[in-house]
Amino acid sequence: MAIIRPGKGIFGYERALRRAGFGLVAGADEAGRGACAGPLVAGAVILDERATRHLNGLNDSKLLTAATRERLYQLIVDRAVAWSVVEVSPTECDELGMHEANLQALRRALLRLEPVPEFALTDGFAVGGLACPALAVWKGDQVAACVAAASIIAKVTRDRIMTAFDEHYSGYGFTAHKGYCTAEHQRRLEDLGPCPIHRMRYENVQAAARVASR
Repeated sequence: MAIIRPGKGIFGYERALRRAGFGLVAGADEAGRGACAGPLVAGAVILDERATRHLNGLNDSKLLTAATRERLYQLIVDRAVAWSVVEVSPTECDELGMHEANLQALRRALLRLEPVPEFALTDGFAVGGLACPALAVWKGDQVAACVAAASIIAKVTRDRIMTAFDEHYSGYGFTAHKGYCTAEHQRRLEDLGPCPIHRMRYENVQAAARVASR
């Protein structure tokens, strides 16, 4: 039985699982769950143990600067054993509800990995329906390297998507707030009404739609 002791650093989970016989350990995380516009994006990553020494500064993507995320994103893409990213549209988020959309996004990202992982670590939520055993890790993106790497893949991908949307739906400021419920986003939402990438399940979006229809 693998024992993961505190103080072993962000690579402790992978090392312990490898000692237990799980050679390919995947991590999965999402970006955009709390936003009221744009897709939910999930990433999954299997890190090469020999390449981890090059991933200095690996951490929860939300705690990193944009420049550091971009640097690590490229290193992860170049050096990972496998990585994947999936997008759940705003419409599907509305249809499923955010919790189910989150679970499905994580599952889809993990199932796209090739080779198939032998063990999966997911951030926060237990995910069923996988081809391998899995463990939900509280604040996994801060304590497990493969989950942190997945969070960076998901965050950078989603930020790029939202920046591209800013060109199609000008006036909302998506490049700045990435669809999250900031005061500036709310002001613009109330001024312009919802656009096609807003999540209509959100109360603030519904309220803005009612105002726009008057």
